[in-house]
Amino acid sequence: MASPNSSVPLPRWVLAGAVAGALFLLLPLAAVAAEVNWAEFIPLVTSDSSLAALSLSLRTAAASTLLCILLGVPLALVLARVRFPGKRLVRSLVLLPLVLPPVVGGIALLYTFGRQGLLGGVLEFFGIQVAFSTAAVVLAQTFVALPFLVLTLEGTLRTAGTRYEAVAATLGARPWTVLRRVTVPLVLPGLASGAVLSFARCLGEFGATLAFAGSLQGVTRTLPLEIYLQREADADAAVALSLVLVVVAVVVVGLSYRSAPGRPSGGRSTSTRPAAGSSTPAGAGG
Repeated sequence: MASPNSSVPLPRWVLAGAVAGALFLLLPLAAVAAEVNWAEFIPLVTSDSSLAALSLSLRTAAASTLLCILLGVPLALVLARVRFPGKRLVRSLVLLPLVLPPVVGGIALLYTFGRQGLLGGVLEFFGIQVAFSTAAVVLAQTFVALPFLVLTLEGTLRTAGTRYEAVAATLGARPWTVLRRVTVPLVLPGLASGAVLSFARCLGEFGATLAFAGSLQGVTRTLPLEIYLQREADADAAVALSLVLVVVAVVVVGLSYRSAPGRPSGGRSTSTRPAAGSSTPAGAGG
């Protein structure tokens, strides 16, 4: 039997297309690196405005990713495990932010949580103002990133199947126990991958943030917004910050690939099947 890592012969035109596609993606990134003013790189990326934007981006992306997990895990579980009328429509609506222009999402959020929005009166009654605040940045990032976690986790849940969950339930485990001790361990790599992808999407969010949160330094001006503003005022700073964002994105995507479910590691299978002689995952009977 051929090794899973062995090469598969492909037509030359496929290889040529692959090279062209890779160059199309990599050349613009190389062009950014070539344009960096390396002599001034450190001062450019450590200015007060740059550090404030980077810090805000990291903090809001972390908060948004946590919110994506809190909202996305139940949503993915329902889409993968529960049958109900209109399920396809619900899935389509959940994935809609993937294809919507981000600025449209920002406007939608503004007319939902803004002062004159759908929930604006209720929020104002409790003294809460969301639009043009740091909370608005978090909501905008969550809106565009949530589908990444739901899509990744739902696919992992479908691949894992329901066999072990059914066995655990048959042995008397309660739904919460099955979820905590069987389902979550089975899909943890997919959850990690979805969370990392969501974090990356949050870091790069621009349109929805600008439309819903504005651009206030230290409050709502994230790194993409800082790059956009510096593009006109200081091109060298914009290029340097762009490179920083590219490097962070490469690291995040690399982490996502390493946590992807089913990926061989060190030549050993990552299959979730229990060892021979074991009928259920450890602790399923609790």
